Amino acid sequence: MGTTTARSTAQRRRPELASFLRSRRARVTPADVGMPPGLRRRTPGLRREEVAQLSGVGVTWYTWLEQGRPINASPQVLDAVARTLRLDPPEREHLYRLARVPFAPDPERLTRSTGPEVQGIIDALDPLPAVVYNSRYDILATNAGYRDLFLIPEIVDIGVANALWTLFTVSDEACPLMHRERELPVMVATLRSSYGRHVGEPAWEEFVRGLSAASPYFAELWAGGEVVPPGPRVKTFRHRAVGELRMTSQSLSIDGMPECRIVVYSPEDEETREKSRLLRETGSSSSGAKEN
Repeated sequence: MGTTTARSTAQRRRPELASFLRSRRARVTPADVGMPPGLRRRTPGLRREEVAQLSGVGVTWYTWLEQGRPINASPQVLDAVARTLRLDPPEREHLYRLARVPFAPDPERLTRSTGPEVQGIIDALDPLPAVVYNSRYDILATNAGYRDLFLIPEIVDIGVANALWTLFTVSDEACPLMHRERELPVMVATLRSSYGRHVGEPAWEEFVRGLSAASPYFAELWAGGEVVPPGPRVKTFRHRAVGELRMTSQSLSIDGMPECRIVVYSPEDEETREKSRLLRETGSSSSGAKEN
């Protein structure tokens, strides 16, 4: 049954891939790629042989690809075709999906600014703590509630805007997250689930090497090879003004920012809701997270 379903899916993808490539080829003119128009051109855009030539692939291979034949395509070849056809990032991802090739977003897109729209959303969630992470746990944006809960002086002094780096290198006394022995293995396993899409990328490899050197505990967990997907969790934090807070974390994806997510922390129980209310009413939250 599974084999039949996979074969049927592949058969549906091939005509769609063929149609997509033809439509993208039709909109690119010879002038767009620095080629003379030539005589008796009936093709509205580039010819197949021109796409093949500019992409550095064989004419027969590209023809078969555009005809939807069952051939294999590497990421390098698809990238070359995408450049020739001047595909934007969403179109490039669509090409990969149709060709059934694992897609890896441009690393620079994983760390770009969130922009005022996303910042406005997480600011509107305040006093609920909210943060924007990428798949490496880099901190891309925060609201006041998150900064109050997490960004105590010792954490700021670390100088690395990354949640994992913070939690593995800050002292036990200063860390706002309780039960690190339970929470950190899950975070490392979540990191590894994303790492599979970025193996060999300099930024990722340097991050893993650097944190392994800074934290033997991280190095031990990383060597264990555990993998889990992101998901909601109940976490316990400590705050100097009100003590323990039990918060549920929930992740929300962001359109146009692949592998990035808004993580919102909401009170898990009535006691935490009451403490959160007191913080809002008294303004005590400005004193920050508990340091001991």
